[in-house]
Amino acid sequence: MLIPVILSGGAGTRLWPVSREAHPKPFMRIGGGKSLLTQTHERALEVSGNTAPLIVTNRDYYFLSRDELDEQQVKPHYLLEPKGRNTAPAVALAALWALEKDRDACMLVMPADHLIKDTPSFYTAVKHAENLARDGFLVLFGVRPTAPETGFGYIEMGDKVSGHAQVVQRFVEKPDAVTASRYLAQGNYVWNSGMFCFKASTILDAFETYSPELLAAAREVYRSTKTDCDKSELPASFAALENISIDYAVMEKARNLAVIPGDFDWSDIGAWKAVAEAIPADEQGNTSNNCQSIVIDSHNTHIETKDRLVAVIGLNNLLVIDTPDALLVADKSKSQEVREVVSRLKAAGHEAHKTHRTVVRPWGTYTVLQDAPGFKIKRISVKPGASLSLQMHHHRSEHWVVVSGNAEVVNGEQIIALQANESTYIPAGNRHRLTNVGKDELALIEVQCGAYLGEDDIVRFEDIYGRAQ
Repeated sequence: MLIPVILSGGAGTRLWPVSREAHPKPFMRIGGGKSLLTQTHERALEVSGNTAPLIVTNRDYYFLSRDELDEQQVKPHYLLEPKGRNTAPAVALAALWALEKDRDACMLVMPADHLIKDTPSFYTAVKHAENLARDGFLVLFGVRPTAPETGFGYIEMGDKVSGHAQVVQRFVEKPDAVTASRYLAQGNYVWNSGMFCFKASTILDAFETYSPELLAAAREVYRSTKTDCDKSELPASFAALENISIDYAVMEKARNLAVIPGDFDWSDIGAWKAVAEAIPADEQGNTSNNCQSIVIDSHNTHIETKDRLVAVIGLNNLLVIDTPDALLVADKSKSQEVREVVSRLKAAGHEAHKTHRTVVRPWGTYTVLQDAPGFKIKRISVKPGASLSLQMHHHRSEHWVVVSGNAEVVNGEQIIALQANESTYIPAGNRHRLTNVGKDELALIEVQCGAYLGEDDIVRFEDIYGRAQ
């Protein structure tokens, strides 16, 4: 069995304002209208013969991931982390899970946020890697460099192992421009893609040799893991595992390594410059995700917009990234520095580093229409059959007006049925719950009033999604 393991996490801070902590990079739609997570899932099924993948992700992304992959015929299993701890703990736990499924299982480890369009060439590389993995190798996928890129780690390749595979001579951290140019000219260096193939038993043996304390702690965590249907929830003790990458924990120490220099196209979509390169350009080198964008006398400029028409005139080598609540304008050469914006937003306590104006919840979405001192207005959309938690707020009252659909509302001791053009008032301190009892979307307008309107002013008494206060 070849089990795809998809590592889905990371805030993607260099892709702000589209990628944010609550809706990160794997859920971005790039190159074909599907999210990067969906494209990775489909690619995994194709190269593994429809073996259900294991997705290792944060617990906060479970419902978002499940909704994203809802239309896939083969559903994944989820290994849910209470807190991100880098790739080494994730791979160790995934290997323990895979070994339970099949003592001879091979694992194909792939980040969820990479873009590969040439699946047939990727399939060929994977089959070669699987054969090597069954012979006891830890196999890495390299990417032949097309430019002296300073944003990637490199692998120096040595003697031939078999086919296109070569011995891993050494790992090199992100080089400066002069060194990267030399690597490109020499021809025996590849980019480290962060994708791997190995038997579950082989990688666990490597952990035992090179990171025994991490493996011992991972085994203890796994023994306390609770599995329910399509998900396995790691306990809180997972957060105490060492925060270290698989490269540092194992790969840079191991001897049974092989690298396959892939002939497939690949991008880690690490910054907006990479997003632009993934989209066909016009004759002046301009790119856009929206055909309605208007570009006049501009060159090498990328426009990203969803809800609004964006027009640019006389721009050169710029990024224009428009979202409902934030606008980024930057020189393409500075695309790596977008993360500094996120750092400053975090330091200032600004919610734009974490959430969009429209926020996804397990039951649906809410969109903040206006936020001002003393009041906040939201549009709430609830999926058919879904229900919000039974909850209470200390500092705010709420007015609900149903726009469409059929709602059942618990309001204190009352249970109220509401249809379009009907409303209810919920005083502060009242227990309340909203349920969509219809077959269509339930849409309503919520007006909050109070001295404090933060999202953390909530006490949950019952919640079908397992969320705490």
